[in-house]
Amino acid sequence: MLIVMKKQASAEEVRAVCEHIESLGLRPHPLPGAQRTAIGITGNQSTINQGTFEELSGVAEVIRVTKPYKLVSRDVKEDDTVIYFPGTNASIGGKNLAIMAGPCSIETREQAFAVAEQVAAAGAQFFRGGAYKPRTSPYAFQGLGEEALKIMVEIRDAFGLRIVTEALDHESLELVEKYADVIQIGARNMQNYTLLREAGRTRKPVLLKRGMASTLEELLMAAEYIMSEGNYQVILCERGIRTFVDHTRNTLDLSIVPAVQRLSHLPIIVDPSHGTGKRNKVVPLARAAVAVGADGLIIEVHHQPDKALSDGAQSIYPQQFAEMVGEVRQIARILHRDVPDGIQVEEVATLAKSK
Repeated sequence: MLIVMKKQASAEEVRAVCEHIESLGLRPHPLPGAQRTAIGITGNQSTINQGTFEELSGVAEVIRVTKPYKLVSRDVKEDDTVIYFPGTNASIGGKNLAIMAGPCSIETREQAFAVAEQVAAAGAQFFRGGAYKPRTSPYAFQGLGEEALKIMVEIRDAFGLRIVTEALDHESLELVEKYADVIQIGARNMQNYTLLREAGRTRKPVLLKRGMASTLEELLMAAEYIMSEGNYQVILCERGIRTFVDHTRNTLDLSIVPAVQRLSHLPIIVDPSHGTGKRNKVVPLARAAVAVGADGLIIEVHHQPDKALSDGAQSIYPQQFAEMVGEVRQIARILHRDVPDGIQVEEVATLAKSK
């Protein structure tokens, strides 16, 4: 159920409605919009009497939400969700495109800084890097753990990039929440409902990747798990799904971008690196993702991909990344969007030396 408040409803009236919902043993989810506040209700096991809320001060109307995903739906919030990072030019959703870039895994401090310097100069606002790696083989490189997180904190301090990294379980989630700016839930964990609920109890933005064989509704329901715990800063990510084709690692489903935007207010970004698995396909699909309306890109970049400990075949070179940013910036302008300028190389070097 959704309670829509009047445009002139005061903060006290919104709070009173929330308290009334709680008194019934239910959970309120106030979602402010540009024009008015909507309050979603979860926790009901049976039908709620609409009359219970219609007479409360400040209430404009009460709407029954029929979709299984409620807080994620545009029925609850018409305005697009935009996630801001105070003190930076970074945001996800809205007019600016979010550009996330970095190596699949943090291998050494030198490797991470070499990539970070170049992606920051090219226009990235976020540095992505794996500290914990869910690998198909138990013998493959599993990541540096907390050591990698500490390296990424140094990168944030040096270059002003926000940090995006994946949490695999309860223990790693606690550390990722402590060090990172955005918590990533990977494709293999998209339906790990315990982990989704725990991520929902954090107050850091959560980047939720689509599962390898998941439908649109399953992706939105996974986001609902996070939001139902009170964390409304969720970013969806298309990263390719398993199909019968063999010319790419996965099939990048760009049609999901406008489909999500029709049904949900949440931002959606695209990962053409995992979506294709091949370096020569990453840039063309990145351009296509921006053209179809994605809110951002997450790209694997490595200065020595042939020596990478994971996903070297799908990692592009820093120069390719810089050229890609220039191209997607031009595409974005046609759609009345923009990519913020990167830090000047000289400025990046000065920042790095001063830390």
